[in-house]
Amino acid sequence: MNDWPDGYGRRVLASVDSTLSEAARIAPTLSGPEWVLALEQTAARGRRGRAWAMPVGNFAATLILPVSEPPATAALRSFVVSLALRDAFVAVSGQEDAFALKWPNDVLLRGGKVAGILLESASAGSTLSHLSIGIGVNLASAPTAKDVEIGAVPPVALRSALNITVSPQAFLDVLASAYARYETQFFTYGFAPIRTAWMANAARLGEVITARTAREEWVGTFREVDETGQLVLETAQGIRAIPAADVYF
Repeated sequence: MNDWPDGYGRRVLASVDSTLSEAARIAPTLSGPEWVLALEQTAARGRRGRAWAMPVGNFAATLILPVSEPPATAALRSFVVSLALRDAFVAVSGQEDAFALKWPNDVLLRGGKVAGILLESASAGSTLSHLSIGIGVNLASAPTAKDVEIGAVPPVALRSALNITVSPQAFLDVLASAYARYETQFFTYGFAPIRTAWMANAARLGEVITARTAREEWVGTFREVDETGQLVLETAQGIRAIPAADVYF
């Protein structure tokens, strides 16, 4: 078991509506970062308010970070936690090449979605007061096809794909340690080394992908993630930097 990182709180709940909802409730009382892990969620949610399936044995946690910085800087934590998740997966599986990172906030296992990230925040004037990083991981089982959007990357589970069983509590220990290392790097050196490491593990870099919002769609070659975390595509109309979208392969 990894040593629990100094300065980070840890609470494990048998059941809760959502770890993100719990984070919103307790964040004002916290003076430091806190991990909240739930063994059951009764009202989990994903990006854009989508439902998030939470079978028993899967991982659902939120990291609450007191922050005092512009929202654009805080949002880069999605890359920080993506790297930490990948490190945790490699640590528990021993399979370095099985995992890749999908912009903006998913982790892939042999091309299937094994983990997702959702950021929520609360403001104090022009800066944030805290950031909540919600993380869902298919440790034991994956959602069925009816639970995911048409055209989305198919979900996979760590247990069925790699024949590895790890408890949510054990995975949290590994993830929290990895996250603390990357958070220190981000705080000390900024986004540049995080960006470099993320790009080294990016899925479909140099390939044609589709980025879609509710109003627009772009098809182009995935060139990079820029210094602000935007997806950079080389399209038929030229280079386009995209701040937020769903990506399809």
